Amino acid sequence: MTATVKTARDAALADYAAIYRTIWRWHFYAGLFCLPFVTILALSGSVYLFKPQIDAFFDRPYNHMALSGPARSIDDQVEAALAALPQSRLKGVALRNDASDAARVQVVDAQGREQRVLVRPDTLEILKVEAEKWRLSTLMHDIHGSMLLGDAGAIILELAGAWAIVMILTGLYLWWPRNATGLAGVLYPRGGRPFLRDLHAVTGLYVSFFALFLLISGLPWTKVWGEAFRMSRGITPAQQAKMDWTTGPASARAQRVSAYREAPPARGEAASSEHEGHESHAGMNHGAAPTRIEGFDKLAAIARSYRLAEPVTLVPPSPKNPNWQARSESQNRPLRETLSFDPISFELVKREDFSGKAFIDKVVGVGVAAHEGHLFGFANQLLGLVTALSFLTLVVTSLLMWLRRRQAGALGAPPALAEKPSLAPALVLLIVLLGVFLPTLGASLIVVLCFEAAARRFMPGVARWLGLAPRAASA
Repeated sequence: MTATVKTARDAALADYAAIYRTIWRWHFYAGLFCLPFVTILALSGSVYLFKPQIDAFFDRPYNHMALSGPARSIDDQVEAALAALPQSRLKGVALRNDASDAARVQVVDAQGREQRVLVRPDTLEILKVEAEKWRLSTLMHDIHGSMLLGDAGAIILELAGAWAIVMILTGLYLWWPRNATGLAGVLYPRGGRPFLRDLHAVTGLYVSFFALFLLISGLPWTKVWGEAFRMSRGITPAQQAKMDWTTGPASARAQRVSAYREAPPARGEAASSEHEGHESHAGMNHGAAPTRIEGFDKLAAIARSYRLAEPVTLVPPSPKNPNWQARSESQNRPLRETLSFDPISFELVKREDFSGKAFIDKVVGVGVAAHEGHLFGFANQLLGLVTALSFLTLVVTSLLMWLRRRQAGALGAPPALAEKPSLAPALVLLIVLLGVFLPTLGASLIVVLCFEAAARRFMPGVARWLGLAPRAASA
């Protein structure tokens, strides 16, 4: 009887050890693949967290300018900006509370290229024309989303993010204290040789919740998952509202091209058929040669009284939308509002805010605001920064541990057992659910498993380098 109990216990311990080794290997693989991309995401994200401060820093020379005379009207400043780029269409004008600030006029061309024109208020001199994509905050945003490699880069980062989720979940399993006799090595690192391993594990523990939140809240922006989510939103009429985020570089460019098509015609172009029949909008004259747009000064005075969350953009009537608009484009999305005003009387005709959105869009909006570090002010930015620095700590400690334990002529993965362990049904179900919920992860997991099987059977040298036990081909 005793021998039977001992044998059963030994078998259970062997199964547990095999499962532990398997999860350790997946943690290693996930980390090895993710490290360069997690580094890119952490560094670019750390910068983008402080977008408002960065943009304000670079705009300092254009604020509170010493004027030689009274400031000209906003209408005049917009006119000067459009004259400098006659083939571009007006996207909007930033609402400024100080008349001595340079006007920020946003324009877009037919290819979806956005530019910002800064106009001196008194002389209407063009102080600067800058491509939006080369502003530091925008550059960091694009690196964070696609590494400047287009949709291919976006898919790679989406895949890295999916494997980062695996890395965190497997890391928590490996951290879980089983035979600990105290808090050392569990909640704080021990000294000596275990320090590096403990620092890695403890940092991973503390950052795991925030890291998972950042990875999951970033999914709506991704190419594959985000596109699938966008399509699912359109199933019911209540979800048909236009998303205020994009799903990859191609989606962002399409949004900019759409903004061009919906904007008032440029001065250097004839009105096309899509603009015909819309010649009665106040402040605009849509003829063969579109002329001056008037009404910004009146709209600015009205918009200031509503105290919308900054930054606020003033948008003129267009063939697509006959009303003047004042739009809050705050990164704290729950604070965003769009006010629409009658083109003649300038009376408020429509107010759109966060409360009118579908529930799922509210959830995403809150997640996006927290992800970007603006849901609860500066503390949110600091929390995001600490999370990014913790990610970098995990990168450095994992590299050092890998280099320390890696043997010459081998990848350094934890050696696998010759026979695959039998996984618990709950674990199998979790893996399947993760693969379905994260399609890029599911597809890559199939590829990895097939490659492992092929390496063990047909490439023994590669299998040994990977830490796999080669399996002889059947006769």
